[in-house]
Amino acid sequence: MLLAVDVGNTNVVFAVLEGRDIRTRWRITTDPRRTGDEYAVWLLQLMAIEGIERAAVTGMIVSSVVPRTRHNLEVLAGKYFGVTAVFAGERGWGIEIDVEEPATLGADRAVNAIAAHEKYGDDLIVVDFGTATTFDVVDFNGAYKGGIIAPGINLSLDALVNNTAKLPRIAIEAPTGNASVIGRNTEDQMHIGVYWGYVAMMEGLIARIRAEIGRPAKVVATGGMAILFDEHTEIFDHVDADLTLEGLAILAERMEMS
Repeated sequence: MLLAVDVGNTNVVFAVLEGRDIRTRWRITTDPRRTGDEYAVWLLQLMAIEGIERAAVTGMIVSSVVPRTRHNLEVLAGKYFGVTAVFAGERGWGIEIDVEEPATLGADRAVNAIAAHEKYGDDLIVVDFGTATTFDVVDFNGAYKGGIIAPGINLSLDALVNNTAKLPRIAIEAPTGNASVIGRNTEDQMHIGVYWGYVAMMEGLIARIRAEIGRPAKVVATGGMAILFDEHTEIFDHVDADLTLEGLAILAERMEMS
């Protein structure tokens, strides 16, 4: 089995895979100070609950945008699983990264490009809802061509609340029924601004990207908020919550890790 680890700025997702099939997954808050031993106490207990033996893990692959977590994940891999953690991109991507500074591309975005091209083909726009919301363009040959980085919706809401004296903290929710876009109270106005403002931003940017590509492009959405927005926009062709984990599995397969 393969242990795939997706380290984001907000959360770390661990998943156990058999081939490309995700058997189970767990999520923990990202904390660069968390030691390999602390990861192990948490992870091994969860594996035991699922009936997964430690010895069943024969490889570990990591996509990380938080460099400070590296050493502790290496300790986890070596000390508790007897394997060497492979960090995505260190042995190449197997796709063309056609941008001005390829080394600065986040591992999660490259991994998403690999998975999206493998699964859906054609020209693609991959939208990933994380701490930041990213828009990545992948051409029909599988080459990564560039993209957009925008503040994530939670980050935007935090900035709004933290920098205004009287606005309350609200939950991000999809509107119900035929909700008006003219709010009649402060909380409704905030919900409208955050939710529909984000939908308008996505639809506008995707329209501009498609116009620049000049060919039809499928839109693949991933990340925790994708389903929330899919309810009220027709912009997504596919919603794939496990795109990053599947990309790690594909990359590991190509490196004959599993």
